[in-house]
Amino acid sequence: MKAAVLEAPGKIVVKEVPTPQVDDYSALLRVEATSICGSDVRILHHGNPRVQPPAIIGHEAAGVIVQVGRHVTRVKEGDRVAIGADVPCGQCRWCRNGLGNNCAINYAIGYQIPGAFAEYMLLPRLVLEEGPVTPIGDRLSYEEASLAEPLACAINGMELAQVGLGKTVCIIGLGPIGCMMIDLARVMGATKVIAAQRSQTRMEIARFYQADVYIDTSREDLVARCREETKGEGPDVVITACGSVEAHEQAIEMVAHRGYVNLFGGLKKDARPMCVLSNTIHYKECFVTGSHGSVPRHHELAVKLLEKGLVRVAPLITHRFPLSRIEEGFAAMEGRSGMKVIIQPHAD
Repeated sequence: MKAAVLEAPGKIVVKEVPTPQVDDYSALLRVEATSICGSDVRILHHGNPRVQPPAIIGHEAAGVIVQVGRHVTRVKEGDRVAIGADVPCGQCRWCRNGLGNNCAINYAIGYQIPGAFAEYMLLPRLVLEEGPVTPIGDRLSYEEASLAEPLACAINGMELAQVGLGKTVCIIGLGPIGCMMIDLARVMGATKVIAAQRSQTRMEIARFYQADVYIDTSREDLVARCREETKGEGPDVVITACGSVEAHEQAIEMVAHRGYVNLFGGLKKDARPMCVLSNTIHYKECFVTGSHGSVPRHHELAVKLLEKGLVRVAPLITHRFPLSRIEEGFAAMEGRSGMKVIIQPHAD
């Protein structure tokens, strides 16, 4: 089969590799669509301790099961499935209690487990027994289903931020996940959604999602506008769907008393430390949370929301490339010329 193999930092090569062999407890997935994630870009250029080259990365995927081992019961040949990233070990206290994204081992597809930038991908026993392998209906495209993985991460973040009925939610950063969060905030009961973004290209795409307020942070004071839009109170929930230290600081500065901040977007390793007056948190009695990845139940919820059209992801898919042009796909992702870039392993 053909696969895009990460041979060293900065070097990914499409080549022929052996098709994975199915044993009694595994299954083989024909990969139909894999979306490039920002973490894939970081792995390509900077590596990751959990990725040992030569390796196949890619974890936002969907496809069809083409072969199963004789003891496999979770899936059968012909099943259309979406695949998530985080795979619980199933043994530690975090995994046993449904919090596998906090597992110390932190297994993930496209990291320790060979990923989906390939024509076929093995679903080993651990993935089938513990991981996010979710059936999808015939009406959901493979491309849309591949985005269940980032949507699952968004669900995790919004749950931790206690998004609920009647709340005002501010989302800073309108990349793919920020746009998904506009729809997701509505699903979870928010009655006012404030969306903030610096890039004009992404702002135009984000307007499809019809937030109540759009703030251009390149021209407007984000904190002042959010206070103005909430009669001086500040939003009940602020989510930083971007990798900006300044956004993290602004979120805590403007969140309402007893409100929640979710620091969703991770920062670069060389980012400066965040500067926050702890008295701001003290006197507001606000809650500052982080979130990382998701667990299988989030992935199942994500697929349901996509199937019902409650979270719309088709407008976010702006580029498609065959596996042979994956380097162009990464360039489009890095250049931020669009939103989500889909790799189609079986396209010409």
